[in-house]
Parts: sequence; structure tokens; C-alpha cells
Amino acid sequence: MAGQTETVIEAILVAIDKGEIGPGESIDEQALIAEHGVSRTPVREAIIRLETAGLVQRHARKGAVLFKPTLEEFLGILEVHARLEAQAAGLAARRLTPELASELEEIVAACEAHAAEFGSSRPNDYYQLNLRFHEVIARASGNPFLIDMVKMNARKLMAYYRARYRYPGSVEASAKEHRAIATLIAAHRREEAEAAMEAHFNYDRGTVMDLLAAVG
Repeated sequence: MAGQTETVIEAILVAIDKGEIGPGESIDEQALIAEHGVSRTPVREAIIRLETAGLVQRHARKGAVLFKPTLEEFLGILEVHARLEAQAAGLAARRLTPELASELEEIVAACEAHAAEFGSSRPNDYYQLNLRFHEVIARASGNPFLIDMVKMNARKLMAYYRARYRYPGSVEASAKEHRAIATLIAAHRREEAEAAMEAHFNYDRGTVMDLLAAVG
């Protein structure tokens, strides 16, 4: 039963990461049962665990839906997530290995190349590069507990982060900030890396309201 529950959880998380489930949208329990050949029990267990993590909300009429934040919830989660990402960047600046340094350089170069060629015309493709950039830094932190916290917290706002790259100039600005952060990490400048990463998530209230409206 535990293995089946984990399988269902992973399937839901992958759907969130790919943007197949958006904030406020229902999680199709019957589809999960049919796709993974499980009973209703592991699906319900998976939803309860994701609800505990803050990713899922259950409603009497709509059933289980993906978490959809209010403005104040968005700002609160963003504040926490910015600090988690900043901590990861700071630890990465101390612990970056040659292998991860090469991987970080590769993904930053890919972000720059995408920005130069496509700008904001292919936001979903850029967002996948963005995910990898932050994932490499999280791994470079060398702290598995922090990695899990960063991943889980990011998923609460993932649809909004993705929507941000639809705006003209946003991809180019992001790629430029990625380069600056990576340079600080590679130079082992911990405090500056932390500050740059936190600023990377410093959305003003107006931008947050625009993203909430864009996702719906």
C-alpha cells in the first residue's frame, strides 16, 4: 500500500511540475486509479499527504483541488521561498563541487542562449531551464532536507512562476540574473550569492497581482 501511495504522489507531483494541473483545478481521482491500477485507498492517502504538505485542498463539492493562494498567501509563501532559495545559494557557494560547477555553467549558458534566440516567445521551454537552474543550486547546497523543502514550497507557486515568463523582457532579465548568481556561487561569495538569489524572487505587490490574474 505504501508503495502505491508513493506512486500516486509522484504522479501528481510530476503533473504539477509539467503544468498539467493548475491552481484550483480538480485532481482526477478516477484517472489516477485507472492509470496506475490502484484502489481508491492509496489515492486518498496520497491526497491527504499532499494536503498536509499544503499542496492540495479538499472541498465538499469539488473534491481535491490543487492549492490556489490568495494574494496574502502568495506573498507569505514567496517570502519563505526566497529565503530557502537564498540559503541554498549560500550553501552552494561554500560547497560547490567541480562537477556541479560544470553543470551550473551549462544550464546558465542554456538560459542565456534561449533568451537570446527566443526572448519571451517560448515561456514554457524557458521555465524548464529555470527549474533545472534552481535544482542544480539546491543539489550543490549538499543538504537533502533543504532540497526537499525548496521543491515542495516551489510547487505551491509553480504555475505563477511559469506565467511570469510570458511578459516581454522577463526571460532576458531572468537569464541575466542567473548568470550573476552563478558567478557569485562559483567565486564562493556566500553572502552576495544569498542576497542575489533572494532579490531574484523579490516580486513587488503589483507583479504578484498580475500573476494571480494571469493564472486565474
